[in-house]
Amino acid sequence: DWGPFFQTWDLAGPFPQILKDEVVGTEAQRVFSDGKRMLQRLIEGRWLSASGVVGFWPANTERDDDIVLYTDESRSEAALTWYGLRQQTEKQAIDGVMRPSRCLADFVAPRDSGIADYVGMFAVTAGLGVEKKEKYFTDDLDDYSAIMLKALADRLAEAFAEAMHKRVRTDLWGYAADEALGNDELIKEQYRGIRPAPGYPACPDHSVKGPMFELLQCQEIGMGLTESLAMTPAASVSGFYLSHPDSTYFNVGKIGHDQLVDQAARRQASESELERLLAPNL
Repeated sequence: DWGPFFQTWDLAGPFPQILKDEVVGTEAQRVFSDGKRMLQRLIEGRWLSASGVVGFWPANTERDDDIVLYTDESRSEAALTWYGLRQQTEKQAIDGVMRPSRCLADFVAPRDSGIADYVGMFAVTAGLGVEKKEKYFTDDLDDYSAIMLKALADRLAEAFAEAMHKRVRTDLWGYAADEALGNDELIKEQYRGIRPAPGYPACPDHSVKGPMFELLQCQEIGMGLTESLAMTPAASVSGFYLSHPDSTYFNVGKIGHDQLVDQAARRQASESELERLLAPNL
């Protein structure tokens, strides 16, 4: 998906239409041409390497909003508890139907349903080696090439995440084995299932990355987390796989103090700690 590549250069518009845009078309063509040239050099010179890991766990929803990944099929011991946040902002009815207040836990079967559900996790990177090459450009006072390299590495990481998700749906998990979608359809996410990432609108809490990376053993593929829970290398993507046919992305938005208190009790954490973690949503 080349679209976000142009946003790196503050060029707005859908791809490929942006290349013919009356305002930014000429500049878009220039950076696109430069990007393709560097991509070819990147491939031929093997500047970067990619690595990824995926895993699947028996899982069910507990306490309505929390997704518990279990250590084995006995579902008696938790490997990870993914504490969910539920929308609380007021919504307007559409055609007389009130839209639900969503939580990602809605897309995983409750434990008392008797359904043996599953959840996947993944971490991929296309940034192994990027820092060395980026330093080469910055030492040469070539900031343009350094930014271009980072932009391409980010696109490659997202493409890797998309390709891995497709393999999960059609093979590794196989819940959509007959899927036959083209690249444009994949970019538009016209497939079953989602891969929500910690820190994004449906899952704004970054703290789950710690146990996620531990379970996936991300250090084995050269990935890690900083103290602020940013991923390293920078050109990396991680998240969860949910397979429910109605699963969709949404924005949790602002939550009330009542939900903060409830989650603090579920997590056995202090309210002040959660206020720090969830500050943008309070």
